[in-house]
Amino acid sequence: MKVDLGDLSAFVAVARARGFRDAARVTSSSASGLSEAVRRLEAKLGVRLLNRTTRSVVPTEAGLSLLARLDPVLSEVDSALDVINGFRDTPTGTLRLNVPVSAARLVLPAIVPRFLAAYPEIRLEIIAEESFVDVLAAGCDAGIRYEERLEQDMLAVPIGPRVQRMAAAASPSYLALHGQPAHPRDLLDHTCMRARFASGALIRWVFERDGETVMIDPSGPLLVQVGGAIDLAVDVAVAGTGIVYLFEDWLRPYIDRGLLEPVLEPWWPRFSGPFLYYPGRRLLPAPLRAFVDFIRNDAV
Repeated sequence: MKVDLGDLSAFVAVARARGFRDAARVTSSSASGLSEAVRRLEAKLGVRLLNRTTRSVVPTEAGLSLLARLDPVLSEVDSALDVINGFRDTPTGTLRLNVPVSAARLVLPAIVPRFLAAYPEIRLEIIAEESFVDVLAAGCDAGIRYEERLEQDMLAVPIGPRVQRMAAAASPSYLALHGQPAHPRDLLDHTCMRARFASGALIRWVFERDGETVMIDPSGPLLVQVGGAIDLAVDVAVAGTGIVYLFEDWLRPYIDRGLLEPVLEPWWPRFSGPFLYYPGRRLLPAPLRAFVDFIRNDAV
């Protein structure tokens, strides 16, 4: 039985993304084209592969079995075709990275312009989100995360600053009215801007000094989800509402301009910088291989 490889690839993309629109975004194609390809494949095989509703697309038992067999096969096909890139003067193709908002804001701006200038034939697509995802299932080639959130079966390359700090800050007007905290526990008597992960877990405020670690759960009138809403917490702190706790590099421009003042700076904790991580397969896609080499050389 002859089956079109493109139809198989369309099915895998839709099954991974659990939707035609998301699969179309990942594959840079159209949802209608993917839908037609899956219908052709199902007609050819004589079995339904996907259960479709107005809200979701879920593989059937047959679809799951086919997906499990196709994933490694198509990965090998992609790797085989990508060998051709080695014969080009300049690598070409699309590189998709899944990164936290903090990396998109604080790490990538110093890297991306130079990388794109060095590899003008590569198209870089950045998906910024805080949830830890399976990069392959999300249609991405690699991701950026911090060490405690890396999976053991992934290869990891340091990217960006190797040491970072968390920082607390407030506006001069707020501190003039309420005073500077002398110890992290004093924050329990202050108004604080809180943040939580997509999972709903609150981010605890951690402070360290001379071997002592203090974790605080302060309260305040504003709670934002980690991601794009973090800027709102900073703006509210600048307006004088309370204290904000965030990456030092995120707050530094506001501190340097006098819009915020450091709070408990001797207690700001240090932590290791982020990593670029990717599956440990034998042949990397040429755009990813170029990016990995660029990051490694940049760190030397």
